[in-house]
Amino acid sequence: MIRLAVVLFALMLAGPALAQGSVNTGLANPAALNEQAPATYKVKFDTSKGPFVVEVHRDWAPRGADRFYNLVKNGFYNNARFFRVISGFMVQFGINGDPAISAHWRGARIGDDPVKQSNTRGLITFATAGPNTRTTQVFINYANNSTLDGQGFAPFGQVISGMNVVDALYSGYGEGAPSGAGPEQGRVQSEGNAYLTSQFPKLDYIKSATVTP
Repeated sequence: MIRLAVVLFALMLAGPALAQGSVNTGLANPAALNEQAPATYKVKFDTSKGPFVVEVHRDWAPRGADRFYNLVKNGFYNNARFFRVISGFMVQFGINGDPAISAHWRGARIGDDPVKQSNTRGLITFATAGPNTRTTQVFINYANNSTLDGQGFAPFGQVISGMNVVDALYSGYGEGAPSGAGPEQGRVQSEGNAYLTSQFPKLDYIKSATVTP
């Protein structure tokens, strides 16, 4: 099962209009980030391996699409590492680099969405630890993972360009501890990027994620 971890991000400068890549201090108040997303929207990820674009369809999973929209719009994923990359399965991200925000998001769960799309290659889905436990972590399917459909994993969008970039993300560390030699999610939450950059320096990361016009 795709394991869920709570997410974090740095408190930085904010204002009525945010520059691309900036962070909104509103991230300290998850309940306030409740804007309804457009029916469809695109998110451009600028990563250490290059860019890729995700197109989100709100009718696929409304709660997931709204949560993702608010996180991206407020700079949540900027500087986040792709901490769990398993070839032939999926790539997972969404624990941010600053532990200071972790406590604010630990209980910021959203309800489940019905599974309307299958977890096939290129589709993006929220991670979960069980019913109604989604917070901020997401994963992109590398393969046909339709077995996840029956476990309640509801895709909300798909990679429409740059899937070759997603395929190229560093996967050498494999599964996370304790099952494998990769990052331990508890330490990622409590120590953030300080832990990842020192112990797993080859991990690729998101420079910025922005909602495109």
